[in-house]
Amino acid sequence: VLVTGGSNGIGLGIARAFASAGAHVTITGTKSAASDYGHDLAAFAYQQLDVRDAAAIARVAASLGALDVLVNNAGANFPFQPSEWDPDVFEDSVRVNLFSAWRMSLACKPLLAKSELAGGASVINLASMASFRAVPIVPGYGSAKAGIVALTRNLGVQWARENVRVNAVAPGLTDSNMTTPMKSFPAIEAAEMAKIPMGRRGVPEEIAPAVLFLASAQASYVTGATLAVCGGFAAS
Repeated sequence: VLVTGGSNGIGLGIARAFASAGAHVTITGTKSAASDYGHDLAAFAYQQLDVRDAAAIARVAASLGALDVLVNNAGANFPFQPSEWDPDVFEDSVRVNLFSAWRMSLACKPLLAKSELAGGASVINLASMASFRAVPIVPGYGSAKAGIVALTRNLGVQWARENVRVNAVAPGLTDSNMTTPMKSFPAIEAAEMAKIPMGRRGVPEEIAPAVLFLASAQASYVTGATLAVCGGFAAS
C-alpha cells in the first residue's frame, strides 16, 4: 500500500489502519526523514515527496517493487494571503490536490495492473465536501476536489477491465492539520458545525475504514464511486 501524505492527519489514520490489517505500507511526507516528525512512523516505509514535483512522483512509483493499493491522500489548501484567489496560488492548489493524484495514478498503474489482490488492485482518491459545494475561502482547493470526483469516474471506467478499481472517499469536517486553523475562527467553525447533523467533527480513524472497504474484495464490484463519510453533511 502507498499512502501519499500519510505522515499526518487522515493519511496517517489510513496508513495505520492498513498496517493493522497486515499490509506493508509506504507513506510519503514533505520532511526529509520519518524521524523529523513528532510522532512515531516506524511502522511504515517512508519517502520524502513534494507532490508538485512530477519527477519525484515518478521516482517514488519506480522505487516500489509491487503495489496493490494506492491512496492519493496528499493535499493542502491556501486560505490566507496570498490566498487561492491569486491565480498563481489557485494553480498551485490544483497542482497539489488534483494533478498529483493524476500523475501518481498513471505512474503506479503498471504495478497495480500486475496485482493479484482479491477483488483487484485499487486507487482510492481523497475527495471532500468541497467537491460538491462552494467554499469561497479556498476556490482552488474546491475546484481540485471536484476534479477528483470526475477523475475517479474517468479512471474507474477506463481501467475497469484492467484489474484496477478506482474510487474515492469524501470526508466531512475531520480533525487534521489542515482543519485545525479553523478553530481559531469561531464564526466559521460554528457555521460548519451547524451543517453537520451529527454535530461534531470526525476523526481520521472514522475515515480509514471506508478506504479499507473500498480496497477490499468486499468492494470488488465497486468502481468510479465516491463515498461520503461526513456525519450526514452531504445529506442535509
